[in-house]
Amino acid sequence: MTEQLRRAPVGSAALQELIEDLAESLRRSVAVADPLVRLICSSRHFDDADPARVYSLLQGQASSEVTRHVLDQGVTQRSKPGFIEGRDDLGLLPRYCVPLRERGHFLGLLMVVAPDTSLAPEVSEAIARATPAIVGQMYADHVLADAEKTREQKLLLSLLGSSPVARAESRKQLLDDALLPDAPHAVVSVVQVARSHVSPGQVATALRGALEGFRRTRSANGAFAVTSDRAVLLQLADRPLKQEALREQSTHIMEALGTHLDASAAPVIGIGGHQTGLAEAWTSYEQALVAVRAARRMPELNGIGSWEELGEFAVLLQLPDRTVDESLLPKPLRALLESSGGHRLEKTLRCFLDQAGSIPRTAEALQIHRTSLYYRLRQIQEITGLDLDNGADRITLHLGLRIRELLVPAGVFGDDGQCQGQAATRGGDLVGRGRSGGQTLGADPQGRRSASVRRGRQFQPQRTSARRDRNGQSVAAGDHGQVEAA
Repeated sequence: MTEQLRRAPVGSAALQELIEDLAESLRRSVAVADPLVRLICSSRHFDDADPARVYSLLQGQASSEVTRHVLDQGVTQRSKPGFIEGRDDLGLLPRYCVPLRERGHFLGLLMVVAPDTSLAPEVSEAIARATPAIVGQMYADHVLADAEKTREQKLLLSLLGSSPVARAESRKQLLDDALLPDAPHAVVSVVQVARSHVSPGQVATALRGALEGFRRTRSANGAFAVTSDRAVLLQLADRPLKQEALREQSTHIMEALGTHLDASAAPVIGIGGHQTGLAEAWTSYEQALVAVRAARRMPELNGIGSWEELGEFAVLLQLPDRTVDESLLPKPLRALLESSGGHRLEKTLRCFLDQAGSIPRTAEALQIHRTSLYYRLRQIQEITGLDLDNGADRITLHLGLRIRELLVPAGVFGDDGQCQGQAATRGGDLVGRGRSGGQTLGADPQGRRSASVRRGRQFQPQRTSARRDRNGQSVAAGDHGQVEAA
């Protein structure tokens, strides 16, 4: 499943003939690349091949470093021919580069090796004379291929749409025309790109290039659709696709987009849950959209959200964006956050609730004495006016804390954003949110709830061991034998 960026489709025989004729007349190596700098056609060598050209011929595309170097020189925005600077460290000689455009479409680049960063007038004139025929042939090839892609794209988007009738009709056409096989397991991934100065055409081309390698893999068959700022990938398999494989696939897509788009594109990916074949693929698509919102709002996910790992956030993230603000925080929680020592008490409350009210595990995770924990929990009750032995009150505070995580950047909850022992791992494994290795929080390794949780007597105030210091101030036993002032 971990395919890299796929080679560009080979150019037509007519286009190859035009390139060979131009190279023979110039006695120079000529190549045509697509907008992603993937090789479409290339002439034979004329004793001017550099390592970058050899690599491109063997791999079907330039290395990611060469690609980034070429794109960084603004070739996709050029309106007239110019030179691409060479790079000795990349094994790249200078090239004379002609942007190939037709009717608003950027088709690719015509490149001629030019070691001296100069061309005789008769050479540049010969290239100019040959360019219209090359552009015309590329546009004809583009229109033919685009017609096939457009039909498949329309059927796929209809299959994932909101109309049951349209979904059923699209499914029938996809199967009848053998565009997609049906299979027991369907997963949809959505790639979303932020609005930036990068042209929509360039974004769409980059999205298409990043996803082409996953239409057919060893474990799945699929199809994808691309718009100006979003791509949808449907994959069908006989067996459930593993989360690790889907996450690795998403990482490859992100890397490919990073090569062809600058940082302003800020891509994120959402992975939907497994559904039953084509008929239920639309559900996975809706889930992937929620996972995209998670990837955008939750920095600890590193740009990749998975529906099956979101837990309670899957519900909260379906709230409209315009409603997710401070007004959603329960009043008792706001009182706690605004109180003296609110940051410490918030961290304590978060850890206590994430540990399902287990005093031993919470004290261990926070690395404090249990007596100090009882004291802090009593403070939380006094400030919020809520009873932490009451299930409804716990839910109120826990939901408030989860909503707060969607409002503030990572790291504000402490040095690592979690209580110790619950640091979020790379890739969005939301440890400490009810999915710790499949073990329910509030249970021991054998699945039994602790006695203190069953009794519901974790923090009775009378159990706090308080005394007075030399100044008469009330104190309680603190971290590992130290004391905390009341």
